[in-house]
Amino acid sequence: MKVTFLGTGTSQGIPIIGSTHPVCQSHDERDKRLRVSILINYNNANYVIDCGPDFRQQMLREKVTHLEAILFTHEHADHTAGLDDIRPFFFRQGDIPIYAHKRVISELKRRFDYIFQTENRYPGAPAVEINEVVNNNPFTANNLEFIPVDVLHGNLQVFGYRFKNFAYLTDVKTISDQEKEKLKNLDVLVVNALREEEHYTHFNLEEALAFVEELKPKKTYFTHISHLLGFHADVEKRLPENVHLAYDGLTLEI
Repeated sequence: MKVTFLGTGTSQGIPIIGSTHPVCQSHDERDKRLRVSILINYNNANYVIDCGPDFRQQMLREKVTHLEAILFTHEHADHTAGLDDIRPFFFRQGDIPIYAHKRVISELKRRFDYIFQTENRYPGAPAVEINEVVNNNPFTANNLEFIPVDVLHGNLQVFGYRFKNFAYLTDVKTISDQEKEKLKNLDVLVVNALREEEHYTHFNLEEALAFVEELKPKKTYFTHISHLLGFHADVEKRLPENVHLAYDGLTLEI
């Protein structure tokens, strides 16, 4: 199994449009972050978790030619706005399976109504196969089993996903002890670490490190990173052993 970080940035990406912040001016490619998403390749099947506004660019960069499923964490635009760009996959493969909480499915139907229409469809519109994700109900997409992990992004419910001994959590602020049980004995944990200053809907660096210390995965990668966290090279030097900042294009062999 391979996991590639398609994007590791926050909702505005890095650099932010018009910003003169030093991190936004950085020449280190690791400081240039598209909106957050990962690509999973398992037994020649491709899955993405989230489909944000940079989806087309990410698919072109990674030379993805087929897509077996999209899993959504929640409905915010930086995680869903690229859905229309599944069209090339749809034209080649037919309906693309999507997996999401029923609330997220309702939001997608509202924002992309033409994708979900069953009558008088626009000929160029893509179509999807809808699969509702329910907490505590593991599901198999194509040939890979996923375990939903229920977390809170402020007051908004968000799904993380565990597959094999890998877990991907983004936009987390709080998580119950019951859900933490799903995250034991991980080889790799991916979790958000927005910045050093506290934030009302995201782990800051201190909270993310405490979360890692509690779960004790073998290795951790931080994602959903703001320019306010600092330069990649500087932050990386300050992290504990086996804890790293992810960056766009990083591929892990699991």
